[in-house]
Amino acid sequence: MSVATASKVTETEIKEEEKFCGEQRDRILLRGPNQRGREFSLLIGVASDFMRGLRTLHFVGPCITVFGSARFKEDHPYYIAARQMGAAISNMGFTVMTGGGPGIMEAANRGAKDVGGHSVGCNIKLPFEQHENPYLDRSVTFNHFFVRKTLMIKYSYGFVIMPGGFGTLDEMFEALTLIQTKKIRNFPIVVMGSEFWGEIRSFIDSMVCAGTISPEDLDLILFTDSPTDAVAHLREKAVKQFGLQEKRVPRSSVLLGEKGL
Repeated sequence: MSVATASKVTETEIKEEEKFCGEQRDRILLRGPNQRGREFSLLIGVASDFMRGLRTLHFVGPCITVFGSARFKEDHPYYIAARQMGAAISNMGFTVMTGGGPGIMEAANRGAKDVGGHSVGCNIKLPFEQHENPYLDRSVTFNHFFVRKTLMIKYSYGFVIMPGGFGTLDEMFEALTLIQTKKIRNFPIVVMGSEFWGEIRSFIDSMVCAGTISPEDLDLILFTDSPTDAVAHLREKAVKQFGLQEKRVPRSSVLLGEKGL
């Protein structure tokens, strides 16, 4: 049996890889051991990402985060549903938080602005540039996915999962895992789009049958197509549970360069 010989990496390819890595810090961080100086520099970059996010999001008030695909256009039924959901969340008194990009994210932020609500976005630097949508009162762009996810969860009191791809699945199961393991409190998770998520729901049921999750873990999720049911669930499990009517937004300091909404 002959063994295929790997082609030699050219100097041009090495330079292109280094250039790409220089623009995508996660690529450097996750590629294995770096020189000590580079590792320290990466650590400072992570801290800077966190600090920038904390300063931007600390004063935006209690949020509900909407996750979903960036690929749906404004005439798509899922875009329309996300826009309605964004408006409903704002009418409850929450700030709508998204990933700040197009598609479902834009729709939810747009829905918030439709009814005069607050809208914030947490964007991410990607090899293919993801531009911010135009419906944001406040936004911050991160270099690292894990920093972005951490801060979106930190400032959220509930999550709405609209149809999406790998990223949406990652965000949904990240939140579920943190709740299941008691790393965060039992924040409500609403999954919108019963037909789209039907196989995922069946798979979750099969995990219960296999004993890999507990039956009570299903209480963490509401699957629905109804914005009315979604709002009722969020109101019961977020507003009442955490007393958000009385929750005060921290006061920003002009001296520290802080800005409230």
